[in-house]
This record gives sequence, structure tokens and C-alpha cells, in this order.
Amino acid sequence: MITYLKSSKPAAERAEDDAKVRTAVETMLHDISTHGDSAVRAISEKFDKYSPTQFRLTNDEIDSIARQVDQGDLDDIAFAQKQVVTFAEHQKASMRDIEVETMPGVILGHKNIPVQSVGCYVPAGKYPMVASVHMSVATAKVAGVPRVVAVCPPFEGKPNPAIIAAMQMAGADEIYVLGGVAAVGALALGTESIESVDMLVGPGNAYVAEAKRQLFGRVGIDLLAGPTETMVIADETVDAEICATDLLGQAEHGINSPNVLITNSRRLATETISEVERLLKILPTAAQAGLSWENYGEVILCDTHDEMLAKANEIASEHVQVMTDRDDWYLEHMTRYGALFLGPRTNVAYGDKVIGTNHTLPTKRAGRYTGGLWVGKYLKTHTYQRVTTDEASSKIGEYCSRLCVLEGFIGHAEQANVRVRRYGGRNIPYGAAAERH
Repeated sequence: MITYLKSSKPAAERAEDDAKVRTAVETMLHDISTHGDSAVRAISEKFDKYSPTQFRLTNDEIDSIARQVDQGDLDDIAFAQKQVVTFAEHQKASMRDIEVETMPGVILGHKNIPVQSVGCYVPAGKYPMVASVHMSVATAKVAGVPRVVAVCPPFEGKPNPAIIAAMQMAGADEIYVLGGVAAVGALALGTESIESVDMLVGPGNAYVAEAKRQLFGRVGIDLLAGPTETMVIADETVDAEICATDLLGQAEHGINSPNVLITNSRRLATETISEVERLLKILPTAAQAGLSWENYGEVILCDTHDEMLAKANEIASEHVQVMTDRDDWYLEHMTRYGALFLGPRTNVAYGDKVIGTNHTLPTKRAGRYTGGLWVGKYLKTHTYQRVTTDEASSKIGEYCSRLCVLEGFIGHAEQANVRVRRYGGRNIPYGAAAERH
């Protein structure tokens, strides 16, 4: 039996919040499409109180801003980027071009071709998320994307030095200090001063996620990365302190970040609730984490690990921290999630910042049908075919002719018939199907 010891905000209220965001974003994107740079500037002034002479940083400005970062911080950024790049390189190596001869004279293949221009959004309005640079810009460069455009909002009214330094280090070709819907809208739609891109990637707040949703189709996107979600699956092999810490560590992202504990231990569940309340009295980011816990926190008590697994797969959380006596069993059987963090020695913060896996992950149950951002997201797999003998063209043509006529596509059939007549020496009347031999 499954029991909710703590429930989150009702789904109807969440839907109402989403509708308000949807309308606001639609209006802003229409303004950008109609008025270009002037709309972008107006949105930036309204939401970020930021209106520089130009939003794109020059190389001299980038160098000057990056020099403001302490060497120790630069070393840490370089370490994190190396971990992300190393894993991305191994992932890319697992993807290869292929060419096979499927029957004599018929050669099929595919090539992995990088997207030619990508816009990487890096959140910085509330927290300067330096790690998002590694996850988007650095992996795009590993994939071989020729034009990588990095954008981030101003932080406290000016470019954040650590983010700009990380963008430069990761190899960004263009850097803009511009945030929210103005940034992703300008990159997708193009303006007088900002050339559009082919794809948008990177996390952001609800407005950024909604803008990406509305822009999908005009440009590609990585995924719809909404508010951060975290789930802790735990039994009595761990204690309340580590469970509460892992829940609040992600709840501080914002006031609408779901944070869920699933356990088969009533003692652990009740102690974790108490521990969360204790930590909220001393956590510097308690103002945000507390609201997130109040409105989006859940504690779900199950009888068995099978129930815990079923509930976890149903929720399909972005981050899933597993701390049980059977972590590998969850690794084998979990099918819906963004990323798994197995055992108490690891945690979501490692994945968010430095360990090497990508932190742009599916939210709102999208883990049912997609994984997160990785080097492969920037690569398009394109097929090709080549027929090298008359015999092969004639044989394939006969089958093709009959199948096209079966579907009523006579013009298609003639594409096959002309090859059968030319390369097979058979006289097929115009518009007819090839006979079986």
C-alpha cells in the first residue's frame, strides 16, 4: 500500500500557473518576431534592468571580464570542463558512421553530421550557473558544431565573470549577455543584430522552457527542461540527515521545484520530515527551498521495493538519488528518469556541477520518452544509398514497382520501371507494375 505522508500542490493549481506563463511568453515572442532588436531591448530592460550599447561582448570585453576571475576558480572550472568533455568524447566515440552492403550491389549507410549553429542558454538571473556552460557549450564543441552562440542574463546588473570565463574556455564563438525569453526568442527568430541559430539548448526558468516549447519546429531544441525535480529513493540503510540534505539541495533551485522522498521506512519518512524543518532554519537559501518543500515536497511511504520502483517510474523524476540495499536492482529496473545517482557516496550536486555527466535533463515526466542533453543531441544521423550494379537496380526496381502500384503511387512506380527497362532489359508498359519472375 502507498501512503502520502506529505503531498504537493494540486495539479489544477500547477496547470493554472503554466497557463499564465504560456500567455506571457506568446506575447513576448510575437513582439520579438515583429519588432526585432527593439523588442529584445525592451524585454531586457523590463526584466533585467539591463540595456547596454550592444548585447554581444567583443573579444576585448570577454578578455577583460575573464581576467576578473581568481586563478583558483579558473582551475576549478577547467577541472569540471575536463570531466564533461572527457565523458562527451567517449560518448561521441560510441557513435560511428556506417556503410554496409545489404545485398549484392546495394550499399546503404549513414553519417553523423553536427548541427551547424546552436544557441546555448546559461541561467544566471538568480544563480550564476557556471556548470551549464560545460554541459552545453563544451559538449557542442566536442560534437563539432561550427557556430556555438552562448547567452546568459546579467547577474546583479552586469556580466558574470565566471560564466563569461567558462564560455571563453569552452570555445563559444559568440557571447551575448541577454536573458530569458528575449535571449531564446532572438536566437530562434533572429533580429537585425543577432543571427538565428538552428537549435536551442540549455536549462532555464519556466519562461525559458515555455519559449523553447513554442519555438520548437522553427528551431530544434534539446528538450523541455522545466523546474528542477529531485527524488530520493531510500530505505533504512541511510539516515534522515542525508535524505533531507539531498532533497533541500535541489529544492533551493526555485520555489516550484518538486522534491520527493520514496521510502519503505515509516521511521525514515517521519525523521526526514523533521530533519527538513530543522535544516530550513539554518539553510541560507531557505526562502526558496522552504517554499519548494511546502508546495512541491512529497513523502511517499511504500510497503515494498516493488511499490517504490513502480511509483518512481510513474513520477519519472529528473534526478533520482537511490540509497538502498539494492541500488543495482534499481539501475536494472528503472526505466523512466533523467539521471540516476546510485549510493550515498554520490549525489545530484556532483552531476550538476563536476562529475562529467550532463545536467540538462528531462522534467515533467519527459523521461518516459527522452534522455537528457548529450553530445549525440548535436549530431544528426543522415542516411544515404548507392546501387552499383545493373542487376541490383533491376531487382530492387521490380519490388519497388509492384509496391508503389499497390499503394496507388503510379509516378513512384515509374521511377522504378524506368530503371527496370534500362538496366534489366524488361519492357514494362508505362504506369504498370512489374511482373513477378
